[in-house]
Amino acid sequence: MQSQATYNYGVVRQFAVMTVIWGVVGMLVGVIIAAQLIWPELSVVEWLSYGRLRPLHTNAVIFAFGGCSLFATSYYCVQRTSHTPLFAPALASFTFWGWQLVIVLAALSLPLGLTSGKEYAELEWPIDLLIAVVWVSYAVVFFGTIFRRRTPHIYVANWFFGGFILTVAILHIVNSCEIPATLFKSYSCYAGVQDAMVQWWYGHNAVGFFLTAGFLGMMYYFVPKQAGRPVYSYRLSVVHFWALIFTYMWAGPHHLHYTALPDWTQSIGMIFSLILLAPSWGGMINGIMTLSGAWHKLRDDPILKFMITSLSFYGMSTFEGPMMSIKTVNALSHYTDWTVGHVHSGALGWVAMIAIGCTYYMLPRIFGKNEMHSVKLINLHFWVATIGVVLYIASMWIAGVMQGLMWRATNADGTLTYSFVESVKATYPFWTIRLVGGLLFLVGMLIMTYNMFKTIAGGKAVNAPVLEPAHA
Repeated sequence: MQSQATYNYGVVRQFAVMTVIWGVVGMLVGVIIAAQLIWPELSVVEWLSYGRLRPLHTNAVIFAFGGCSLFATSYYCVQRTSHTPLFAPALASFTFWGWQLVIVLAALSLPLGLTSGKEYAELEWPIDLLIAVVWVSYAVVFFGTIFRRRTPHIYVANWFFGGFILTVAILHIVNSCEIPATLFKSYSCYAGVQDAMVQWWYGHNAVGFFLTAGFLGMMYYFVPKQAGRPVYSYRLSVVHFWALIFTYMWAGPHHLHYTALPDWTQSIGMIFSLILLAPSWGGMINGIMTLSGAWHKLRDDPILKFMITSLSFYGMSTFEGPMMSIKTVNALSHYTDWTVGHVHSGALGWVAMIAIGCTYYMLPRIFGKNEMHSVKLINLHFWVATIGVVLYIASMWIAGVMQGLMWRATNADGTLTYSFVESVKATYPFWTIRLVGGLLFLVGMLIMTYNMFKTIAGGKAVNAPVLEPAHA
């Protein structure tokens, strides 16, 4: 029997639509800066130069595209699994408008050069305060919904979403501790190597929780839903959660190999990065094995293709990361385009593809349709995006290894074999291939945008009735 109450899909619709729009914007900026590396003359004005647009690109794809996707999917999932509408709907609406304001302020301030200079935390102190307020509001809405759930069980996807929300709050507040000098300028509370250590404790755990734990929450809800199968091993999912959140916290120092950071700290980062391989692959195997008995669905279901391919990229990038954290490997890879390839195998292959798959799952359901406007266009999007990712990461892997080998090559008398500019010249063909790969991924997002708006035009906003727990 269904109750009269309905799930609050309004804020889910808002975040889902903005996920796609900000995805286009963030990836367009990425294509522009990729082109600027090949043709520096494209940097025609200071505020649209590579140095100004690069932090805009990272913030747009991580916090605008990725963030909106996390808000949309977590709000959708927590209602459905708790059998209750969202707690404090007005506060949920504030999180949407507040987050969009953060994104707009970032888009204005970063090209103007207003930056704290911290990787993934470039925004200045007034925007940092707004982020903290929005994020605490997000936590209140999410955990308030959990507390008033109508079933005793908390589904594992909500563990990952909850862990991500709490940890990102701590990371942001601690790393963004700063002393304002003016309205547009502040200085970190930390200095020297301590500042670097705090920054990469934040930076790597932003990857670990914002871009991993949160998106694993999506995987644990939407992959079983789309496959029509239960999670392969619920016990493994719980072990995966606890092992991941404990281990990830310690891996940050691997970003600071061969720096002023104490050697023992670097070694701890390396060791925990290697341990991290186990829970990461446990989660990947759990997701992929959920398709046991349903592999035939991949032939006709492009949404499932996105999801399973994303898990394959997750497994690949979480193998590559621990390998790159080994000091001897890092001596070759650090500061090269290999790192860029690694980041994008995770960001495009894992994060973007699972986000795209989950958004395709939600859109027809929250707009009163049986399916997206065009399943053929979803399939086209999948192949265009997949080819784009492969071109991108393969070119960056080759370029990175080449750069590392050129930089460390020496003549018999101990002098360097190559000048730095020779390594730059040798990299140009690979930057061109990377640009083509990025363009293909952007084209895929434009296909998705068209498909989304046609779906919305043919449907209407709906709020599904809340199901009694026995009917979940």
